[in-house]
Amino acid sequence: MLQRFEQIEELVVQRPPGRIAVACAHDDHVLRSVYDVYAKGYAAPTLIGDKERIFRIADEMKIDVSRMAIIKELDEKKSAEIAVNLVSSGEADVIMKGLLQTADLLKAVLERDKGLRTTALLSHVGLYEVTGYHKLLYITDAGINIAPDLRQKIEIIRNAVDVARALGVEQPKVAALAAVETVNPAMPGTLDAAALAKMSQRGQIKDCLIDGPLAMDNAVDAEAARRKQIISDVAGDADILLVPNIDAGNILVKSLIFLSNARSCGIITGARVPLVVTSRAESSPAKYFSILLALAMLGQAGIDRRGN
Repeated sequence: MLQRFEQIEELVVQRPPGRIAVACAHDDHVLRSVYDVYAKGYAAPTLIGDKERIFRIADEMKIDVSRMAIIKELDEKKSAEIAVNLVSSGEADVIMKGLLQTADLLKAVLERDKGLRTTALLSHVGLYEVTGYHKLLYITDAGINIAPDLRQKIEIIRNAVDVARALGVEQPKVAALAAVETVNPAMPGTLDAAALAKMSQRGQIKDCLIDGPLAMDNAVDAEAARRKQIISDVAGDADILLVPNIDAGNILVKSLIFLSNARSCGIITGARVPLVVTSRAESSPAKYFSILLALAMLGQAGIDRRGN
């Protein structure tokens, strides 16, 4: 059971180096995180972007990128296409977003003829180190799917389970969150949560244990669950929090980061390879651990089982 981000590094150090294609790499936080991964021998990066600007930023930060592969491309969309092509040709295992719009990167990834789409749904899986919680917490989907229906929530859970299992959680406990812990026909999220719990119970969603609806306090606090007389193997011990929609997820994760000083990282999964798509506002350490999270996914069955 992982409790700290540094334990992700302990997993990665045991594996062969990965290969990262960085689209629009001319950004200081991106270069710092990529360099740190490269310097430790965890990955070989290919930097795509404004070559002169990359060297200028590297000189300012006093880091040496001269031995990294660098492809000069000033156009953002073409940079994304090059990153995708490197994966398609077997020259990269991970794609990282640099200084470009997320939509431009995802468009290249999902291009029907040349992209990296699979039969799976793309979704964001965030990982959080929260003071006071006894293990790392996965939250999904706070970044891609706006108002997922039941079918999409099944796919979102499967993606998150793949990530958790890659980090050693053999049977992740999934809390399907809602505002209340009882089924209320006026609150569609509670109906989806109850359906997901029943599907898990009957083996329709494998490799995890799902319960819901659970309110946030029941999901992460065993005493709160006990007081409400909730009998559940998930309550108070959740690994994965499935949020009902992107609004709830965004508010939750930003509250953890900005009010509780939680450490965060995350990836987008569901494509043929992990995608490191972090906000421009995120720090170099957040980007660094996001890269490590993507590298930890390499070679896992979950990456390939729904790929085409």
